[in-house]
Amino acid sequence: MAKRPADSLGNDADALKDGERPMKPSNGEEGNFEDEFEDEYESEDEIFEAGVDGRPDEEREEEGRDAMDVDQQTFIPGRNQLEKGQTLSPDASAYDMLHTLSTTWPCLSFDIIRDALGDNRKHYPATMYAAAGTQAESKKANDNELMVMKMSGLSRMDRDRMEEDSDEDDDEDESAEPILETKSIPMSSTTNRIRVHQCPPTSSSKPPTTLTATMTEDASVLIHDITPHLASFDTPGTSLTPNQSKSISTLRMHRTEGYALDWSPLIPQGKLLTGDNDGKIFLTTCGEGGKFTTDTRPFTGHQSSVEDIQWSPTEATVFATASSDGTVKVWDVRSKSRKPQISVAVSDTDVNVLSWSHQTAHLLATGADDGQWAVWDLRQWKPLSAATAAPAPTPVASFNFHKEQITSVEWHPTDDSIVAIAAGDNTLTLWDLAVELDDEESKDTADAKDVPPQLLFVHYMEMVKECHWHPQIPGLVMGTGNGGFG
Repeated sequence: MAKRPADSLGNDADALKDGERPMKPSNGEEGNFEDEFEDEYESEDEIFEAGVDGRPDEEREEEGRDAMDVDQQTFIPGRNQLEKGQTLSPDASAYDMLHTLSTTWPCLSFDIIRDALGDNRKHYPATMYAAAGTQAESKKANDNELMVMKMSGLSRMDRDRMEEDSDEDDDEDESAEPILETKSIPMSSTTNRIRVHQCPPTSSSKPPTTLTATMTEDASVLIHDITPHLASFDTPGTSLTPNQSKSISTLRMHRTEGYALDWSPLIPQGKLLTGDNDGKIFLTTCGEGGKFTTDTRPFTGHQSSVEDIQWSPTEATVFATASSDGTVKVWDVRSKSRKPQISVAVSDTDVNVLSWSHQTAHLLATGADDGQWAVWDLRQWKPLSAATAAPAPTPVASFNFHKEQITSVEWHPTDDSIVAIAAGDNTLTLWDLAVELDDEESKDTADAKDVPPQLLFVHYMEMVKECHWHPQIPGLVMGTGNGGFG
């Protein structure tokens, strides 16, 4: 990312813009471009040496540097510090698409919703749907809401100005003004975590039933059916009734708030796990008639809060949890003891987040409070046994690039070597674990010290809390932070 002084651009009214030449007022007459260098130079060589405005190129370049002090060096958050008056500016050439969205209140959590627009979409402008929960001030808790969002007109970055003449027709099709449409569901408490689940449609003429589960600051778990809210975006004139915005189930089995929440990807009708700050994990199942029932016997084993939870992508009864006690545990819902089958200490600090690879099911990624994130091969993890003590497993990959807590980690939905990370150092980073350094290559990347070669991309985002890949648009990542969505 480039950095430049915030007030570096002057307001010289006579300054040239984009190489334009100044024109005299036409006084009501049709104006022509004036050749200000006519008969002044005798050869093309002299014109080339003098530059476009009659001055040597060196003189113009020096003036340009004085007018706008742009530092093009690699800026690494957590390593480099902005000087007073400097701001970060994204390098447009690094993005295919970049949009930001501000909301009245920040959102700690969101989830992307699958749609019927097709998979592997690469055309622009793009359209996507998402659900998010807000974090209003404590004095304005009733201002909280669950937002169902449709974002359309998401156009490609306009970074090819020099080629716009040849691509003008194509650009007209791919450029558009971004449009945000929202449907609001009132909430009385901050959303700690929200996750979306879609049940198969009952007939080919109906859309899937889209449910949201929301863990709130008041220790409740609310389940909403947002199917009518999504349908209203594409059906003009549709009005939603107050009953359609009421929760279809409110679960109150937790005594303390929590952040761990996940729907099973293998149970179509809906099976939900929730974990709280007391270290208790509850299982809730949707039965016939759409009624949700919670097993009152919690899973226990963590010595502190359950920070994250995720179902196995391949085994319908297995799930993993991350805890502030520094461990990751693997469980089986069929266990009568309600105790973990495997427990591994993966950090000396809180383990905040985890992600199970959907492409390679034996790979699990974790992110900790000390800024370290790691990848583990679950085939090396041995079941708990009182008779033997297995040696502690080591990660197959580990990175300490981030200097603040890891707040989100997620595997790419179709590439088992790509991982997205969000961290407290205000960065959202992308990594490619398939990249390896040859013996002859430098340990530094692009002359930036302490940067692993697996680091693909760094995006600056204020207080980023969570990030997700879009499952149907390759390469699209969305994040949420104090400044809104990006």
